Amino acid sequence: MTVAVSASPRPRSRHTLFGHPAGLFVLFLTEMWERFSYYGMRGLLKLYMVNYLFVASRQLLQGGSDKVAGNPADVLGWGWIQSLLPGDVHAQSSVIYGWYTGLVYLTPLLGGLIADRYWGQRKTVVFGGLLMALGHFVMAFENWFFLALLLLILGNGAFKPNISTQVGNLYEADDPRRDGAFTIFYMGINLGAFICNLVCGTLAAVFGWHYGFAAAGIGMVLGLLIYMGGQRFLAPDLKMATQSSESESGHSPSVSEQQPKKISSEEWQRIGALFVLCMLNIVFWAVYEQQGNTMQSWADENTIWPTIFGFTIPSTWFQSFNPFFIFIFAPLLDMFWLRQAKTGKEPSSVAKMAIGCAIVGLSFTIMAAGAVLVGAGKGSLLWLVVCTLLLTVGELYLSPIGLSLVTKVSPARMVSMMMGMWFLSSFFGNILSGYIGALYTMMPKEAFFGLLTVLGLAAGAAIMLMVKPLKKSMGTHAI
Repeated sequence: MTVAVSASPRPRSRHTLFGHPAGLFVLFLTEMWERFSYYGMRGLLKLYMVNYLFVASRQLLQGGSDKVAGNPADVLGWGWIQSLLPGDVHAQSSVIYGWYTGLVYLTPLLGGLIADRYWGQRKTVVFGGLLMALGHFVMAFENWFFLALLLLILGNGAFKPNISTQVGNLYEADDPRRDGAFTIFYMGINLGAFICNLVCGTLAAVFGWHYGFAAAGIGMVLGLLIYMGGQRFLAPDLKMATQSSESESGHSPSVSEQQPKKISSEEWQRIGALFVLCMLNIVFWAVYEQQGNTMQSWADENTIWPTIFGFTIPSTWFQSFNPFFIFIFAPLLDMFWLRQAKTGKEPSSVAKMAIGCAIVGLSFTIMAAGAVLVGAGKGSLLWLVVCTLLLTVGELYLSPIGLSLVTKVSPARMVSMMMGMWFLSSFFGNILSGYIGALYTMMPKEAFFGLLTVLGLAAGAAIMLMVKPLKKSMGTHAI
């Protein structure tokens, strides 16, 4: 999300590629490799904890049968952290996973503040990328596991909010290429998320866990090198532009100019409506984020993976299903909604979000049926494929629609703050997902997946019941 400044940043270079500033593709490749590193590590994280790090008889290769001896007590801080967590090692790892993915959504608030007030976006991105690369490489030292997670959390907070805003800096506010630019950038995110598990997961299965983490670190370094080498193609970031404008005009905003306007009653209604949606969004993410947690456990323990020319596909390839389906369904849904709009049947943004929650809930009926039929053994890969397909459709109905809704409904002078609140709901949702995932080994699998179904449907029903009052509060902004 970009913030308007008095002097619109312009690219330092007029080089174009496929009709867009060359800087877009610098940012595309930077983000692709950063997401490669993040999702490559995340795809291994849960299995690494339950099959290697926190057990005495450790799985030498991801998914392999060879074991080596280990001592979880050597992991610095594990004894104290374990005392705070519920259940067995599966439950404890689920909670740690939830806190990790949750904090990744919280620290961007700090990263955005640092960039806006002190360093600017470019320096903050480089600092964040260095922290993340270091975190991936520190994962090679088993006793520093929690330090590695901390470095990754802080690095992501500095990197994530400041890379996407630079896409907007390449264009004037009314440039018709802006929407297409963000679509291209979004595809870079999903491309990185797709290929990372094919690389990192395979290396972990063939050579060992730390090779997978090292590949994630190398990916982050590649992204940083591309970013730093492409600086001349980027626009001045917002802080640079603001300082330049003030220097040229010799004028700094006065106290009266900085004084925020009083929030009107109509704006308060819109803020309140967004707050309600954020609360329900917590439930959505708590259910949705099981794909990297308990569904990855199912993929590893209860799924028969194909063997091709003597090579058994690693279970971590499961994490590539979601971005693959996004490639397929994002354009199809756009065309579907466009057709609905032409006939006057397109649901409102709030209704789409309700549909998304319901679809995500229904996707877990597939896993519940699979749990009944497979039992304690191993079953077809199709259970995961069909569930993830539905899960992805539900995501596309809610996640991008919610982001768009925040920008439409928020008072203009508060849009960044409201976007922060939206991401804060993701923070709480991911943490809740960890505690819900802790129930995976404490109850029958079909009951666990049934619980996820109920939660998703309940959140969808709650949003649907509130469509009319929420639309009334939001006015024409909800359309």
